[in-house]
Amino acid sequence: MPVNVSQLIDQVKPEFVFTASRSSGPGGQNVNKVNSRITLSWRVSESSLAPEVKEMILKKLHSRITADGELQITVQENRSQLQNKEATIQKLHELLSKAFAPRKVRKPTKPGKAAKQARLQTKKQHSEKKKWRQKPE
Repeated sequence: MPVNVSQLIDQVKPEFVFTASRSSGPGGQNVNKVNSRITLSWRVSESSLAPEVKEMILKKLHSRITADGELQITVQENRSQLQNKEATIQKLHELLSKAFAPRKVRKPTKPGKAAKQARLQTKKQHSEKKKWRQKPE
């Protein structure tokens, strides 16, 4: 199911809750004074998205969603709040892009000729070893 992630994010942007807190990232003494860490919180379970899209997000990103259906993304890499806010949205974009990307189908392969020969050779050596342990006739 093809989903345009940029449009999806624009549609649900009003539902995002951004909170700022003290960061442990770069900034020197600025870190002690300014709340530059940004946490994006989005209640996916109560979102205005189509039910099948919501279900897919909940299924694919289940490890990142809290018990009450909230997706939280925290960024503290930059010194400014605005840059961190943009980075959280970018991170969400990447997460959703991966979630909606189609899975690759595994092509079944067969072992090569050399691998078969090597396996048979080791089996033969093992059986010879066992044979020498038997009582002589």
